[in-house]
Amino acid sequence: MDRSIVTILCWVIVCFVLVLERFSPVSANSEGDALYALRSNLADPNNVLQSWDPTRVNPCTYLHVTCNIDNSVTRVDLGNANLSGQLVPQLGQLPNLQYLELYSNNISGRIPNEIGNLTNLVSLDLYLNSLSGPIPDTLGRLQRLRFLRLNNNSLSGQIPVTLTTISTLQVLDLSNNQLTGRIPVNGSFQFFTPNSFANNQLDPLPVFPPTPSPSQGL
Repeated sequence: MDRSIVTILCWVIVCFVLVLERFSPVSANSEGDALYALRSNLADPNNVLQSWDPTRVNPCTYLHVTCNIDNSVTRVDLGNANLSGQLVPQLGQLPNLQYLELYSNNISGRIPNEIGNLTNLVSLDLYLNSLSGPIPDTLGRLQRLRFLRLNNNSLSGQIPVTLTTISTLQVLDLSNNQLTGRIPVNGSFQFFTPNSFANNQLDPLPVFPPTPSPSQGL
């Protein structure tokens, strides 16, 4: 085959691959759409989210966003950023997200049920906001979660029993809300002290008598 024809064919193949990469629905695009939906729903007086430009193909170029080697979002760090507004269900479209840090803002409204889709989440920090409504029982799907801090909001309703199934949970803070009902004491919740639930409208924790030692039974 003529050398010039081979060269032309190679260029055609390269251009075809580039076109496919440009127009194929890759995860980076859908994750960028999810982050831009969040930006569109938040007031940002300090322009912290200015770099979250929907015309950028890759959200890994956004400030306060970290990605893995596959250009998939793993962290969103927006703590203490003076943001207000509401969270969006599109946050559930970040399948590899491990850290969602939105603490110390003025975010209101409900926690979207779709947060339960973030099954790789390790840390969910939404404390010191103005969130209201119930804690979604879908958070029980977060079986890799180690840190769950929802304290200092206006959350109401009962604590979902599904949270007790998260065996990886190391830090839990639901204090300073308007939660009611019983405090679950099974599963991972047996390791948390009353401080994790303080300043709510919850029923008192049951007091169990100490188990007698074998020598006391003789």
